[in-house]
Amino acid sequence: MADVTPLRLLLADDHPLFRKGMRTLLEAVPGLAIVGEAATGAEAITQAEALLPDVILMDLQMPGGSGIAATREILHANPTVKILVVTLFEDDDSVFTALRAGARGYILKDADEDEIVRAIRAVGAGEAIFSPAVATRVLAYFASPRRDAPPQAFPTLSEREREILAQIARGQNNRAIAQTLFIAPKTVANHVSVIFAKLQVADRAEAIIRARDAGLGR
Repeated sequence: MADVTPLRLLLADDHPLFRKGMRTLLEAVPGLAIVGEAATGAEAITQAEALLPDVILMDLQMPGGSGIAATREILHANPTVKILVVTLFEDDDSVFTALRAGARGYILKDADEDEIVRAIRAVGAGEAIFSPAVATRVLAYFASPRRDAPPQAFPTLSEREREILAQIARGQNNRAIAQTLFIAPKTVANHVSVIFAKLQVADRAEAIIRARDAGLGR
């Protein structure tokens, strides 16, 4: 019988001890192969492009850009990569933001070893999988009576422009926004000009007021 090609894994987490523990666990599992590690969001993007892993185990909170931003950027460049979020956070915002970014699975760091391995294999096979606590939240969301969605703030803005406006509302300058979203400062400046024109505001201060009034940046 021919050998099965192992799933190639990239570990993206800023805690060396966690990465070491995951490596120790997963290297002993048949059919899994760790091809690289990343300690920041920027490193995760670079490593994903260089190594082309099958599955990335992605933490949400890392320096050099969040795991959410890294997930978006990686999947934009290569939609075939599967992202499994492995994190301490199980709040609704973290869960649903990760899923909207394209993550295929979401498990907590306190999951037992069998659950982690099962989740990796499931995501690698194209399935969606969640820790029990996270699955309960997802099911509750879809089981609850759906209300009419509130109108989206600033419907003339693109998704990227809305992301940048939210960062502006948080007081971020263009360079900081570029680092957070992994785009060039010149690209941010171009987007900012378009945002100001669409909102018909004269300057950054007025844009911040408009954005915060609409609930962005909180």
